[in-house]
Amino acid sequence: MTVQTNVDEVTDRASSVLLRFGPMIYGPTVLFALGEGAVIPLIPIIASKLGADIATAALVASALVVGQLCGNIPAGWAVSRIGERLTMAVAGCASLLGVIGMLAAPSLGLFATAVFLIGFCAAAFGLARHSFMTTRVPLAFRARALSVLGGTFRFGMFIGPFIAAALIALFDDEHAAIWFFAGCLVATVLLVLFGPDPERQFPTPTVERFEDVEDTGEAVTGSIPTAERAGVFRTMWRHRRVLSRLGLAAASLSAVRSARFLVLPLWGVSIGLDAQTIAIVVGVSGAIDFALFYASGQVMDRFGRLWAALPAMLLMGAAFLALAFTHDLSSPEMWFAMFAAVLGVGNGLSSGILLTIGADIAPQDDPAPFLGSWRTLTDFGGAVTPLLVAGVTAVASLSVATGMVGVIGLLGAAAFARWVPMFVPRVRNDS
Repeated sequence: MTVQTNVDEVTDRASSVLLRFGPMIYGPTVLFALGEGAVIPLIPIIASKLGADIATAALVASALVVGQLCGNIPAGWAVSRIGERLTMAVAGCASLLGVIGMLAAPSLGLFATAVFLIGFCAAAFGLARHSFMTTRVPLAFRARALSVLGGTFRFGMFIGPFIAAALIALFDDEHAAIWFFAGCLVATVLLVLFGPDPERQFPTPTVERFEDVEDTGEAVTGSIPTAERAGVFRTMWRHRRVLSRLGLAAASLSAVRSARFLVLPLWGVSIGLDAQTIAIVVGVSGAIDFALFYASGQVMDRFGRLWAALPAMLLMGAAFLALAFTHDLSSPEMWFAMFAAVLGVGNGLSSGILLTIGADIAPQDDPAPFLGSWRTLTDFGGAVTPLLVAGVTAVASLSVATGMVGVIGLLGAAAFARWVPMFVPRVRNDS
């Protein structure tokens, strides 16, 4: 089914709604991401000072991702029962307990537990925003709204490490960045509790419904006409068809994204580049990624979700696959920089795509339980990839692991091409 809208009217409405979302949704997102982005690079360092070796420090750092993975389904239950705003406030307060644990932990075990708690709360915070925008943003400019949400998170994660570096230089203590995170969390909770109430300013509109592909009781292109909340696990079973197909495609995108942050630094080291050069190349790739986040939303709203997902996956898959064959070529530094930039373009084009597709296929009357399952799949793809890359590199080589990531990207592109047209409603804006 195709939804047609007037371009000028939709653009005006989009600008108005996005501006009104600023202090209520995007503001807390920036604050949370700034603090988290400042702390993440320091977790292995603090763990090592508490007695961890390199492998154990990496395991402690992974507790953040594991916590987020474990938090998605409980977060779906919480948002469905107590609402988005209260869930965000509770998650912010619980994150403060995690930050206090990071500051005061006398042992490595307690420090890892605090990191896990922050990841768990980050899942609840993220799902609450995702669920809110799923039910409040009109389909015609949903992708732009969610791409901005993804862009604000990327902004925080991009700027956060620089703030951490400045604070460490000023105070000569890694804990200064954790105090900064604590300040961000306090500001976030205050903004959520005492700022304009988004649930009142943006009441849930009449649900836009689309015809299901087949009469199975499973929503594949819209929402389920149900009068009562189905619960998390019943929702997972009801939507097993779309989750086992389109959900796996989404997990492949998350896997390729996650591999980028691991493979690029390792590749730079393997070809003999110094840390400063690697940081510059990775930073430029990140800047390209950040610069394209709104363009991704425009493409999805104007032409359809597949026009962002497919080019992004093809670019990243092909870039990883090609990079795998450049290690022993002449001027490997040039190839490294070029394909890092291509990966930045591909990742930038995919900004907000997982949020948007998840919102498209979730039941609009109660999306949180479904989104908890959806985000668990995508987070799983991102969490398992570093382990897969490390294992293949140990058994074979970094080139083989890089090529494997490229193959995953190309298979993911094929999966998106197959399943997006089947499950996702198309939106076309005609002038």
